[in-house]
Amino acid sequence: MDWSKWMRQAHRWLSIIFTATVVANFVTMAFGQPPAWVVYSPLPPLFLMLFSGLYMFVLPYVAKGRSAQRANG
Repeated sequence: MDWSKWMRQAHRWLSIIFTATVVANFVTMAFGQPPAWVVYSPLPPLFLMLFSGLYMFVLPYVAKGRSAQRANG
């Protein structure tokens, strides 16, 4: 599996984990004040999704620049 495919798959799984932690957060809030670890549990997958999403956002521009260099070189 190449790097780009792996990054997309990881981003998808992180989004599932993030959604599950947010749902768990709301469920625990229905029963009162949730513990701090539940409140902050969505943050690690969110930050990982930030980096993987930025990578996937920049990838087409980097590929476009590389193909332009090859055409000119």
